[in-house]
Amino acid sequence: MKIVILDCHAVNPGDLSWEPIKQLADCTIYERTRQEDVVERAKDADGILINKVNITEEVLQQLPKLKYIGELATGYNNIDIAAARARGVVVCNIPAYSTDSVAQHVFALLLNAATRVDHYAEAVRRGEWCKQQDFCYWDTPLIELAGKTLGIVGLGHIGQKVAQIAHAMGMDISAYTSKNSTDLPECIRKTTLEGLFSTSDVITLHCPLTAENAHMINAERLQKMRPGTILINTGRGGLIDEQAVADALESGHLKAYCADVMTDEPPRKDNPLLQQPNAYITPHVAWATREARERLMAIAVENIRKFIEGTPQNCV
Repeated sequence: MKIVILDCHAVNPGDLSWEPIKQLADCTIYERTRQEDVVERAKDADGILINKVNITEEVLQQLPKLKYIGELATGYNNIDIAAARARGVVVCNIPAYSTDSVAQHVFALLLNAATRVDHYAEAVRRGEWCKQQDFCYWDTPLIELAGKTLGIVGLGHIGQKVAQIAHAMGMDISAYTSKNSTDLPECIRKTTLEGLFSTSDVITLHCPLTAENAHMINAERLQKMRPGTILINTGRGGLIDEQAVADALESGHLKAYCADVMTDEPPRKDNPLLQQPNAYITPHVAWATREARERLMAIAVENIRKFIEGTPQNCV
């Protein structure tokens, strides 16, 4: 089997080994691939591994030998799944490899917004504490999370892990989910999307991006949120209308927007969120701990092994 890895750099910038995959297949590895080079590089491949390269119907039409696409991520909105199925191409993703890492990052963002660690650490570096007459120094309100309501949109692996951590911190938890109420832990109250928006102090998004939920957080829904809400997005940038969120931050209706994803990645310099001091945005790194990437690599190897054996797993 001939496999081409089209964009390996984000997953493995050199600190992990591709040897387990090389033992299974004839493997060609590219750190990055421009969209216009995808067909040329993959034209002789039986399988490709991708992270953010787009595999469209047009691309698939030009890859008649292709039998397998391995998505080196959980999300697969960069692949035309219907077109792949129509051509009998098996698509496998990497589920649940980064659950703990992403949930951890959610709370890194939330705790920073609530207690302003970045603000105070920078103030101390500037010498502001040294100037004070009192033993402590604070110039912006701090928030205790215990007793606050966390609204979770989507209760997959990550959403459930976030709920566990929030419960341990004493937060009340509501969720918008397709799961039955009887299947939820006692600490989680199922609610409608509108009910979640109107009752939550903190809202965190953990759903995949689809055509149906693109811009689910728009100007109308932002106005249904409580004044002072903290909104967190580690799902996909396209779940929100970025201009509407920037406007809500500007007006003070949103206290903070915390995100690890944006609609365009990397973002344009003129993205309105980048001008907002209460937008805390990290560069899509929540998934990227070494531990999570090691799990990703192990699952990717097993996905290929199972495909070769004729019993593919993690198919989408």
